[in-house]
Amino acid sequence: MSDLEKVYGLHAVEALLRHHPKRVKQIWLAEGRDDPRVQNLLQLAAESKVRVGQCERREMDAWVEGVHQGVIADVSPSQVWGDAMLEELLDRTEGAPLLLVLDGVTDPHNLGACLRTANAAGALAVIIPKDKSATLNATVRKVACGAAEVIPLVAVTNLARTLEKLQQRGLWVVGTAGEAEQEIYDQDLSGPIVMVMGAEGKGMRRLTREHCDFLVRLPMGGSVSSLNVSVATGVCLFEALRQRRSARSAS
Repeated sequence: MSDLEKVYGLHAVEALLRHHPKRVKQIWLAEGRDDPRVQNLLQLAAESKVRVGQCERREMDAWVEGVHQGVIADVSPSQVWGDAMLEELLDRTEGAPLLLVLDGVTDPHNLGACLRTANAAGALAVIIPKDKSATLNATVRKVACGAAEVIPLVAVTNLARTLEKLQQRGLWVVGTAGEAEQEIYDQDLSGPIVMVMGAEGKGMRRLTREHCDFLVRLPMGGSVSSLNVSVATGVCLFEALRQRRSARSAS
């Protein structure tokens, strides 16, 4: 069926079976692939009544670009969230939300890594602009190792307006910039926070920067001047997680 997407890799396919089994229409395994990890996948497929077929690895190589690990699924198209769905998500969330904004990250590998990190750090959602940004595809899902199936990816028409709305809801917008005076470790991240990461090289766009309540930087102890955006995202989000855990322990 032409309207189906191909998702590949053990983690990505397993996550779909666990969280969105109705989207999975068919699973293909490479001939001879029969190990404990695949057996677990077969059990999940059987529970959800998903068909499983076998295929030559050579043929599977032609279906997708990337390391498929001998596992490919035909799935119904994924849904990227919109502005209204973000509002609904925040309405049902208790406590201090942590959101990640990626401003102009166009590399699907970086987006996939950021989704994985955001989910691991307990972020509520990842927000991207609709234009000039990577979006969900098979590469993103593979790199995300299942996180793309559980953390909402929200594509907004006007990022600056979205940040304004989040500020009106009481969230503080913290942007990252190499020239900022304050270090990430000196910023209070224990409350409702929107962490904004800019594109590599260019950083945040001017309008995005103007809508930040605080600007912070990562201290660099070596000769390099910056980090890959997915690595920097991990540093920032896990510092927020550390502060939140410390605040809960102290209360």
